[in-house]
Amino acid sequence: MQAEGSVSRRDMLKTFVAGAAIAAPALANAEIDYANLPYLGGSDKIDVNNANIRVYTKLPGMYPSIAGIIAKNGPYQTVEDIYKLPKLSAEQKEIVKKYEKNLVALEPAPEYQEDIFNNGLYR
Repeated sequence: MQAEGSVSRRDMLKTFVAGAAIAAPALANAEIDYANLPYLGGSDKIDVNNANIRVYTKLPGMYPSIAGIIAKNGPYQTVEDIYKLPKLSAEQKEIVKKYEKNLVALEPAPEYQEDIFNNGLYR
């Protein structure tokens, strides 16, 4: 016997199933993988707007100083915007120029902005 005003398990299950049926089409459209995932460290190209600064260790001379400046001052419309940064010395700009073919400026993705400075080294 149920107390007055309580909800039965059966009614709760019906509500859950109905909610799941409504949410299913939205879940079917969810982005499973970030399309630009290779540019976050899995290819020879690095996305200057979304890649973590640790990825720049693949390019000698870029990490940590230049990588930090790039990550801190983005997002960029184009890779060439990096050369406009007043914090980069002429020598640093030459290093960036050396690797320019390895850099791309893709649309910033909010889910990657949070960890852009996390270099993966925990102490």
